[in-house]
Amino acid sequence: MQKILLTCCLTGSAILPAYAQTATPEKPAAKPATPTTAAPAKAKDVVPEVTVSAERPTNRIDRQVYDVKSDISSTNGTAADALNNVPSVNVDPDGTVTLRGSTNVQIMVDGKPSAMLQGDNRGPALQAMAADDIESVEVINNPGAQFGNEAGGGPILNLVMRRNRKPGGMATVNGNAGTAGRYNSAVNGSYNQGAWGFQGSANVRHDGRNSTAEVTRDTLDPRTGQFVHNSQESVGRGLNDMAGLNGTVSYNLNQNDTLTGSASYNSRTNDQRGSDHYINGATSLIPAADYVRSTTRTGDSDNFSWGARYDHKGALPGETLKIDLRVSASENDSVNNYANDYATPGWVDTKANQRNHNDVRIVDFTGDYERPLWGGTAKAGYKVATNDNNVSTLYTDIDPVSGAAVINNGRTNAYELDETVYALYGTYQMRLSERWGALAGLRAEYTDMDINQITGNVEAKNHYINYIPSAYATYKVSDNANLRFAYARRIRRPNANDLNPYVTYRDEFNVFSGNPNLKPTKTDSFEVGYETRIAGLETNLRGYYRKDTDAIVDYRYFVAPNVLLTTRANGEGSHSSGLEFTVSGKLTPSLTLNTSGNLARAQQSFYDDSGNLVTRTANSLSGRARLNYSYDAANQIQMALQVMGKTLSGQGYRSANHTFNMSWRHTVTPQLTLVANVTDLFNTNKMQTIIDSDTLRETSTRRFDGRVFYVGLSYRFGGAGANNNEHREEGWGPRPGPGGPPPGA
Repeated sequence: MQKILLTCCLTGSAILPAYAQTATPEKPAAKPATPTTAAPAKAKDVVPEVTVSAERPTNRIDRQVYDVKSDISSTNGTAADALNNVPSVNVDPDGTVTLRGSTNVQIMVDGKPSAMLQGDNRGPALQAMAADDIESVEVINNPGAQFGNEAGGGPILNLVMRRNRKPGGMATVNGNAGTAGRYNSAVNGSYNQGAWGFQGSANVRHDGRNSTAEVTRDTLDPRTGQFVHNSQESVGRGLNDMAGLNGTVSYNLNQNDTLTGSASYNSRTNDQRGSDHYINGATSLIPAADYVRSTTRTGDSDNFSWGARYDHKGALPGETLKIDLRVSASENDSVNNYANDYATPGWVDTKANQRNHNDVRIVDFTGDYERPLWGGTAKAGYKVATNDNNVSTLYTDIDPVSGAAVINNGRTNAYELDETVYALYGTYQMRLSERWGALAGLRAEYTDMDINQITGNVEAKNHYINYIPSAYATYKVSDNANLRFAYARRIRRPNANDLNPYVTYRDEFNVFSGNPNLKPTKTDSFEVGYETRIAGLETNLRGYYRKDTDAIVDYRYFVAPNVLLTTRANGEGSHSSGLEFTVSGKLTPSLTLNTSGNLARAQQSFYDDSGNLVTRTANSLSGRARLNYSYDAANQIQMALQVMGKTLSGQGYRSANHTFNMSWRHTVTPQLTLVANVTDLFNTNKMQTIIDSDTLRETSTRRFDGRVFYVGLSYRFGGAGANNNEHREEGWGPRPGPGGPPPGA
């Protein structure tokens, strides 16, 4: 029998339908494998059989691509868990994302910004999104001219969602149960026939992380010159319910034109109970106090998005036109009820409540045109985007005698920020020689901001234009080794919370206020990388340097004897540099290694409480190692160690921490698998922040019930080679690939 091996993204074939031949703009097309033909016994018995292999993520000239499906726990994990398996990325239990130690990270979905992944909503959204919906993660440390500067303007983590283009239908269903009543379940399916393609998924989750915290704070009493001791002990409890639904429909008008529509919706609750025990030492202005503050929080978050896209293939090889409209929104509501019970004689117990509302709406309309030109590939495009933020907080004190609610004007505010961005970009990519390839681009962005502090009846406008260059080059050292060079300039525009000047209550020790005078941060980043294969292992080493001008940093000072205000300010600047490595591949036929590390050095400069310029430097070593062992054809065991090094945080620093996870996968049948995993096996994950300044000495430590067990089943219906372990051994990538970039890569 003659057997022809094709790839999902094979173009120009009459065998596969058109929707199976079109790669997404964020995912590179896989290289066609070499056709192999077995000699037939008789010519008349030859029957063509087509086998379609899955697309394997590969590096591109401006990014690294990591296949997160190789993580055994992907069937019951979250997007936060998936990101924690990507080199130099860390997601802490609060959902804060760092890349190479920096929190200035954009997270996109299929190359586009999403309202649910912005601001304070991003962490909970990542912990609610199912990892099984993610095909791969693209790490773009130096985003090029085609990428905008929304939501931070820093490096980009692009979540490429799963898309199946194989003819016919398939579906995967899984259900998982965890400790303390946790559970999750998901269904993911697709059907492709003729000109039509359908893809969808649904998931539910009941999960969360309880926490405890201890804060010791010594503050300087300016009247006595002595430090006064204060402490806070906190307990937070509450698992939340989450649900998600998304779908995509595509239709091929003809061989050259495709229409695609998509929609998604997810929601979660924001319920939690907490207790804080405060012991405040006496100062020259206030007496000592000992009390317990109880908090009951209720609320919910709703996120939705929809989009439409038109794809056209031109007459020239590689000529494409893409018009894309994305609309997304996020609405968050919560109600906090507080009660202070005083142990100090003479103090009266108090009650209060706080209502918070925050909604974000993003409209993103883009067009991209690509064609061969002068021996290379030219690409140009436009973007029109609006980002509307509305934030309101109503804080009321309950009169202890009458029980009447009285608005606390010092903790109540309403704020609006409307931002519109117009952008044009152009890039040109070509192979300079057999060994050299280059890509260069320039982006122009015009930003228009309308700021409305409703409570203070203050309106302001701001507008500016930025020119953002980028350049990349590759050099083919040998058949198995490449050198990569990259430069990019980015800007970080302050978001709504950064600019809102009104004071927002967080707890009895801490309040927050934005700074309307913030300027955008300009970042210039440089990188050089070497990719090769050593002893059968894919090995990558990258050196990088990043410099921030007008860096936005946290600045803290006291507004009351025991109340610390955190705000934002433009520092004198900061820079970071480091060496990053990844090694992945099979050590033996049954043992696969994926490991990475990042040796970083960061420096920040800012003005302290006395007006003196202070420069701080921190060196840190972070890394992770993951071993997959195939005990036999039916059993896989995975062990993963993650270490996060010391990082600078505002006027202090965050101490190093580490976690160890284990997973086991058992193939019951080719369609049915059993998965069990435990996160933070030794319960070592904690977040500790230390500040030591002239007026404040503080140590804050938070611990989580990180040791969580999950066990579940996953069943797959239909699909060619319906084996749920398909491509689980692919590893992280990246892979050297060819030296110079192919046109259109």
